[in-house]
Amino acid sequence: MKTWRDERILSLFGIDLPIIQAPMAGVGNAQLAIAVARAGGLGSLPCALLSVDKAREAVTLIRTQTAAPLNLNFFCHAPSPRDEQRLAAWSEIIRPHAVSAGLPLEPTLPAHPGIDTFNESWCAFLENVAPEVVSFHFGLPDAALVARVRAAGAKIVSSATTVAEARWLAANGCDAIIAMGTEAGGHRGTFLPGELDTQAGTLALVPQIVDAVDTPVIAAGGIADGRGLAAALMLGASAVQIGTAYLLADEIALPPIYRHALEQAGDQSTVLTNIFTGRPARAIVNRAVRELGPLSAHAPQFPFAGLALASLRAHAEAAGSDDFTPLWSGQSVSLARALPAAEITRRIAGQALDVLRQQ
Repeated sequence: MKTWRDERILSLFGIDLPIIQAPMAGVGNAQLAIAVARAGGLGSLPCALLSVDKAREAVTLIRTQTAAPLNLNFFCHAPSPRDEQRLAAWSEIIRPHAVSAGLPLEPTLPAHPGIDTFNESWCAFLENVAPEVVSFHFGLPDAALVARVRAAGAKIVSSATTVAEARWLAANGCDAIIAMGTEAGGHRGTFLPGELDTQAGTLALVPQIVDAVDTPVIAAGGIADGRGLAAALMLGASAVQIGTAYLLADEIALPPIYRHALEQAGDQSTVLTNIFTGRPARAIVNRAVRELGPLSAHAPQFPFAGLALASLRAHAEAAGSDDFTPLWSGQSVSLARALPAAEITRRIAGQALDVLRQQ
């Protein structure tokens, strides 16, 4: 007997619950993916900030703990050249903050921002470890790489922030599409030209994407409990992707300043900002966001904007301050609970079923 109204994602990914754990580069880890997978959802491992060797270690650990399907997530942005002139201008804007902190007037910028894009090396890695699902952010990589990922046996997923992006993804080989509303934490998945100010929230975006494509749709943004899951399913989504609700999970070892910011945050605490990386991303407002953004036309292109902030961030964090730390979070932050990830997953699913049975 069917438990869920639309079981296409369950069949496609081989999972029991229509819940995908958002990868959350920088905080997501193997332990979180294992816990969600064991609970019946789809566990995800973010690879954009990992080396191939570190990703292989994490996948090996996950595979020793669970045989459940696994999603590996990658950024697939077109790399931008390092613009030294723009970086120097951005450093000048940041200079007063460095001076007040007693830092060198001419900081040495790191050579590399540490954010990788999907390439030949990562594709060879996928062919070796054979994950059941591969998800991309910022569109899709080159068609030849996509074909190799599919040939390795993976289902392919990517995020759409507009109906036009959803149509493009459906036409270019996605097995499922994440409809990413503006409420979502972290980087917007935008990859086609368009205005950030006109992008829709989850409640408006999901049914429009559902109507525009035949591909199963995964709702993302502002969903942190069973009510949100039930609402997304009623709007036509086949599943949801959840990130912020897991940020306080036992499996995530957040720095104390980050955890404290999440615990104090409410419905008006987050904003879309580009100052930390150069791309719009939703984060909790702090000093850097207030004084440098939230959106700055001077921020260098992704992912270089954070280089000039690195020394200030390290200095502030050493003093116990989150003034220059990117505190990624979605608008549903006040609904997050400090619980084991498996319990969070099962609770959200159970709450949703209770709501749906009342309809």
